[in-house]
Amino acid sequence: MRVTGATVIITGAGSGIGRALAVEFAANGAKVVCTGRRTERLEQTVDLIRNDGGTALAVSADVTERNQVENLVTKTLEAFERVDVVFNNAGRFNCIAGVHELDPADWWQDVKVNLLGALLVIRQVLPLMIQRDQGVIINMNGGRPVGGTGYACGKAGLMELTEILAKELKMLKSNVIVLSAGPGLVRTEMTELQANTEAGRKWIPSTKECLESGNVGKPEEIAKATIKALLRVKPQHSGQYFGPDFSSFQ
Repeated sequence: MRVTGATVIITGAGSGIGRALAVEFAANGAKVVCTGRRTERLEQTVDLIRNDGGTALAVSADVTERNQVENLVTKTLEAFERVDVVFNNAGRFNCIAGVHELDPADWWQDVKVNLLGALLVIRQVLPLMIQRDQGVIINMNGGRPVGGTGYACGKAGLMELTEILAKELKMLKSNVIVLSAGPGLVRTEMTELQANTEAGRKWIPSTKECLESGNVGKPEEIAKATIKALLRVKPQHSGQYFGPDFSSFQ
């Protein structure tokens, strides 16, 4: 598909991988809608894009709230008339604890953001894409770490959703495409939390070790891989995965 001129919604666009995605899409000529809960961070991302001559809009939204997701898509259509690409990047990994000691409410919030949040966004844009018979949805994968069962269950569920949605689209004979992206370990607020908290160091010590050694990826790598994927993606790729090295995308 063409990235230039496309309208792209990126969730969790206020920092880290989401911000890198927004900047990269805009640099390639896309109109970018940046969404997340932190309005100030979103505006900073939009300023980066506009200062470089790109087109962007900030729409604050909590992806776990259906009415806010509906407003996000409404604002996008008002500004740019359509939705071509959605990248479900927003994630939460705050519950770091063994199953025997975790707070169930905190655990469930991790699941909600990673799974329900993506579902609500998909559900809102999918009818529009099916009607036009084009569009790409990308869902962010993640690890399955010990001590992070809320995050892991949310991401595992999202990958099942991705695979089954690809089959549904095939049954509908639709050209809409759904993909999953795997960034690997990247220095972000999420991984910094793992490295700099007692619970994180106890249950996921490898994160701190990798951050200290520099053996981590960069947000810009997954952003560039995403553009590569979109430039060559076809309906038969639906349900497939791509990583920062682009190795698994056939």
